[in-house]
Amino acid sequence: MTFASIIIQLLNGLAAASSLFLVSAGLSLIFGVTRIVNFAHGSLYMLGLYGAYTLIEALGRTPLGFWSAVVLSALAVGLVGIVIEVLVLRRIYKAPELFQLLATFALVLIIKDIALWTWGAEDLVGPRAPGLSMAVEILDRRIPAYDLLLIGIGPVVLGAMWLLLSRTRWGALVRAATQDREMVGALGVDQAKLFTSVFFAGAVLAGLGGALQIPREPANLDLDLAVIADAFVVTVVGGLGSIGGAFLAAILIGVAKAFCIGVGTAHWLGEDIVFSKLTLVVEFLIMALVLVVRPFGLLGKPPATLRLAADPAPPLKAPSWTFALVWLALLLAAPLLADRYVTILLTDIVCFALFAVSLHFIMGPAGMVSFGHAAYFGLGAYAAGLLMKRFGLPMEAALILAPLAAGAFAVVYGWFCVRLSGVYLAMLTLAFAQISWSIVFQWDSFTGGSNGLFGIWPSAWLAGKTIYYYLALVLCGAGIALLWRVLFSPFGYALRAGRDSPLRAEAIGIDVRGFQWMAFVLAGAFAGLAGAVYAFSKGSISPSAISIAQSTDGLVMVLLGGVETLTGPVVGAAIFTWLRDEVARRTEFWRAVLGAVILLIVLLFPQGLVGGLKALALRWCEPPS
Repeated sequence: MTFASIIIQLLNGLAAASSLFLVSAGLSLIFGVTRIVNFAHGSLYMLGLYGAYTLIEALGRTPLGFWSAVVLSALAVGLVGIVIEVLVLRRIYKAPELFQLLATFALVLIIKDIALWTWGAEDLVGPRAPGLSMAVEILDRRIPAYDLLLIGIGPVVLGAMWLLLSRTRWGALVRAATQDREMVGALGVDQAKLFTSVFFAGAVLAGLGGALQIPREPANLDLDLAVIADAFVVTVVGGLGSIGGAFLAAILIGVAKAFCIGVGTAHWLGEDIVFSKLTLVVEFLIMALVLVVRPFGLLGKPPATLRLAADPAPPLKAPSWTFALVWLALLLAAPLLADRYVTILLTDIVCFALFAVSLHFIMGPAGMVSFGHAAYFGLGAYAAGLLMKRFGLPMEAALILAPLAAGAFAVVYGWFCVRLSGVYLAMLTLAFAQISWSIVFQWDSFTGGSNGLFGIWPSAWLAGKTIYYYLALVLCGAGIALLWRVLFSPFGYALRAGRDSPLRAEAIGIDVRGFQWMAFVLAGAFAGLAGAVYAFSKGSISPSAISIAQSTDGLVMVLLGGVETLTGPVVGAAIFTWLRDEVARRTEFWRAVLGAVILLIVLLFPQGLVGGLKALALRWCEPPS
């Protein structure tokens, strides 16, 4: 690259970093005070774009109309943030933090369908900024004037936030709450008002980041999850709660992505290296590298606790034999009493039940939260398909080897992940999952690329959905039973000891990291088995099996049933899979219905459906005092 090209790509990266910093700063501010990992923050960014488009059309495409629309859209998103905090989050601040995460995911589904109903499914392309539609010539290269304005907005907002946080009483309270919010409450500060104001400020930043992008990208319904992934990366790389860290990380990631696009293809050591393909994954590579070297981010500090699971956790209780046999009898009889559709749905349920149980295995007993568990589900599915399509192995051999392949990846990924904890561990699992997704998505000659693999059908003796359902029930049921058995072995008790009191566990000779690593590998292998069984049931596999959405679905299944119960993930997987399929067939706005149901369960049963029902049963059975 020439010097001029380097400068232009640097400016492009800084322009992209500006809005990324705004949305990440808002996420970091909210997390620092409320300790909520807000999945809905990307939805607020999306609403900023849609709001700016609508207001510009209403106020006119003049300089006054454009900038008024940007400001008003950001403030309107701030009001939406207040509504979310007051009506939803304020009711669950005392709930386990993972269920707060589940509530914000439910909001993502609801907000997406509200946007679909209001603006439709088509992308909405906004106008260029009036007076800034020209290009400026720099070193004989042309760069949009609006991009130069964005470069200046980032430092201005950073300076304004520094003044607000360091020179005002509100800023002092925010900084105090970031360090110790319980002490702030003990000093007489109205925490409810403080949390609401912080959520308003964070939502305004997200809305402003989105509104400023209206001349650069269209408003569309896929922005929420795409942006929240980038914002999580920036926030974690910079250090949770650090605004300056978010600014530095946004610049690092924005410039890195710009250079990947600008370089395109480079010739090195006799090989053509396609740097543009790294654009999809470069931020996750940066995050993985930073977290391995600096476990708390560039400017982050080790917090008092980063655990996302409830503490202390109640002891797990094995299901009774009667309970297990009754449900086994029902599952065996279901295909004989129902139609083909129910058999297919039950096959999906048993596959996702094993997937959810494998995730619960490391989340509950091991205390390791994963945002990227779909990596092993998808890698197991792809391993099964590739072993059949590329290597000519029969289905039986593929089903045996696929979990081993997924487990092999878990060996490598887990070695790095178990050295972290809490949100940082969760984000590193997401990074490895996105790296895996990027490889699968772009390796057209081997994995089929974005088209995936087709023609992955079971052997002839398994012809018919009913027979294959029974095979899936046997394999997935055996996997679930084995994982549950491990939890009540010395290995499982050692895992729970390391989760509840790592210092004491280390003191009595338990290798906590070693046990967590083995649990990580075991969970990855069984998730791979679930993916392989699922691939043969569908006859195909696509990169969506490794996507962020698939990992999020797994989290929802576990949390919906209850992370502190043994059967909760199975119940959560069954309810989520059935509900999503049933509602999607009946209404275009199925996400809103599903999100409302999830939100209702979170509000009524903050420890999961199974955990909540158990608590109610115990309360009803208590003798009157």
